[in-house]
Amino acid sequence: MKQRGRHRRRKRGRAFRAFLAGTALALTGAATMISASQATVDGNPGALKPLSSATDTAALGLQAKQVPQRSLDRLASAMGRPVGVGAVLDNAVDSLRDPDSCTGEERAALPVEPAATRAYCWTGADAGSWRAGAVTTSGDADDDGVWGQNRVILSGWTQDTGTDGRDLARVAFVDANDLRHLRYTSVLLVVPVDGGRDYRALGSRLSGMVWYQDKLLVTADDEGRDALYVYDMNRVQRTTVDAKAVGRVRDGWSAHGYQYVLPAVGSYRLTGGDSAARPESISLDRTTTPDSLVASSRPADDGDRPTLLWRYSFSTASTQTSWSGLLATDTTGRTGPTEAYRTEGSDVGGVLSYHDNWFVARAGSGDGHGTLWRQTEDGAQATRCGSEERRNCWSPDTPSLSYWEESGEVWTQSERMLFALPLASMDRALE
Repeated sequence: MKQRGRHRRRKRGRAFRAFLAGTALALTGAATMISASQATVDGNPGALKPLSSATDTAALGLQAKQVPQRSLDRLASAMGRPVGVGAVLDNAVDSLRDPDSCTGEERAALPVEPAATRAYCWTGADAGSWRAGAVTTSGDADDDGVWGQNRVILSGWTQDTGTDGRDLARVAFVDANDLRHLRYTSVLLVVPVDGGRDYRALGSRLSGMVWYQDKLLVTADDEGRDALYVYDMNRVQRTTVDAKAVGRVRDGWSAHGYQYVLPAVGSYRLTGGDSAARPESISLDRTTTPDSLVASSRPADDGDRPTLLWRYSFSTASTQTSWSGLLATDTTGRTGPTEAYRTEGSDVGGVLSYHDNWFVARAGSGDGHGTLWRQTEDGAQATRCGSEERRNCWSPDTPSLSYWEESGEVWTQSERMLFALPLASMDRALE
């Protein structure tokens, strides 16, 4: 089992960073050609405005709710002993393609400036009604970047049927031990029901996802007022029936044809009533004490709610064995933001906080590229590209940003491209 204590493996970290630098992709030229047809994106979001009133911050409150242990035990007893991340990676059979094998349309989703140094596209089997969303890595799970013996990338996907809405959510477990050849297998996210005698699909859009210690937190918008669902990475269950159904079937357990399911172990519910801001994108910030979960909202364009950026602290209590790796709460299970801001930006996608800087990705309009901003309480700066110094240099839409501390890279995905680039290059492009 993964040891959760903080430890640095400096020698291996230096070798890994050298490997990244030595194999960086020459993608700048292709991305620059794409920029010629993009329209200028206006709208400086300005300086961040702190929220100080109790009324404003109360709308960001969450209530923790655990799935009863007896329900989880009943499900595990019926399905068989849970497996870990390593067992899932051992069955990774699908491969991502390198940029040379990607289409021009796929590569058009890459940023112009700063350029991606590593990029991949998914196989044809992941097309159709499935849409890529959030990204997190073993660099979030532990600051040495490794979970067990593996480097792992988790990629969230949502199925939109067009008729019933979002009805399935899955996570691709990507074996990232050899960044020249990424392999993966997918796990369906589910929620136990009927006291653990069955499970249902998590019908939620995976726009945000953070793997912290042994827990995976994902954004939720499926039923009721749940804002985040919680999963235990040591509780992956094998299915026994290859069928379209999700849940218990006559001959065993099915998950829409997938070999594995990950049952939820808890959730965080909104406490702010109709005024509550639902987290749309989340990421991890290790530069705070304690570590914190960063969140952003994405209100409708025709609404009057402001876009908010805020953070919750992770718990440091060593006694929370079954609830470790989760947010700090009071004795009633409630938590609130430790910091919150209002921004004038709209269509906010991924958000990343690092020291005093907030990196905010904003979606493009139509087929145009988006923008990447760095915001502080003093102002905002955007990346620029091309002879006309356009601001629309980022990917069209990146729902989440994940910083891999050991390698110094930020991982994200847009449409069908999974890519990474150094945080230092983002900083340079914004200066």
